Amino acid sequence: MRQIRRIQIRTSHMVNDLLAGQYESVFKGQGMEFKEVREYVPGDDVRMIDWNVTARTNVPHVKLLAEERELTVMLLVDASGSGRFGSVSRFKNDLAAELCAVLAFSAIKNNDKVGLIIFADDIELYIPPSKGRRHVLRVIREVLYFKAKGRGSNIPGALHFLNGVTKRRAVSFLVSDFMAEGYETALRVANRRHDVIAVTVTDPREEVLENVGLVAVVDAETGREALVNTGDETVRARYAREGLERAKTRDKILQRTRVDAINVRTDQPYIAEIYRFFRMRERRYA
Repeated sequence: MRQIRRIQIRTSHMVNDLLAGQYESVFKGQGMEFKEVREYVPGDDVRMIDWNVTARTNVPHVKLLAEERELTVMLLVDASGSGRFGSVSRFKNDLAAELCAVLAFSAIKNNDKVGLIIFADDIELYIPPSKGRRHVLRVIREVLYFKAKGRGSNIPGALHFLNGVTKRRAVSFLVSDFMAEGYETALRVANRRHDVIAVTVTDPREEVLENVGLVAVVDAETGREALVNTGDETVRARYAREGLERAKTRDKILQRTRVDAINVRTDQPYIAEIYRFFRMRERRYA
């Protein structure tokens, strides 16, 4: 609870001061809903005339519509083994949890519902969307402390599950390091039904290998062990090349599926990236 409280204090300033108004401006409601009727005045759209009220009163009336503001925000969190890695100040899954806290607190501040899907090889946990501070604290607690049984990363399975349990269009944040394959089709299908945003979480050691001599490493998802000679320049160059190719492949998939991305790293403040994402969305809707 102390750690959850620290995250709440750390993120509340961003939600209340830095991100105030931006969340609402970039995430639109589900459509228009009826608000009230009033008498017709010259210039009103004749298509909005309420003929039932007009016939009953013998005075032309028009319908007034308002944006249906309430949203459903779904957090899809990858709990695979590769998230339990970090070479700077924290693990990738800790960074993912704090970012989920920012998104969840922003949602409830705007009276939106928040739901959670935690997945690895299979769906590990589902919390249906709901409102309220207590509900969001539960969501954050689960993201922080849930121990997945699986070690893999079944992104297509998580997206199929999302489509099955969320009938209405939802703002869906897919939080993962995307060290997986075969998710492009599922991502395209999900983004047609929902507003999917990819939150990519990376660590600098996944891109560049430092020269620290012989290192025994274990693949967190497969359990495979290996001895790596980081003093070999050829090994380091190949590692950097493969890391770059992996990132390029992921980015191309997101572009082809028209999925926006928030790219966060364990060695950099994430608030600047959230700002970039909000500004990009605001320009799009302007």
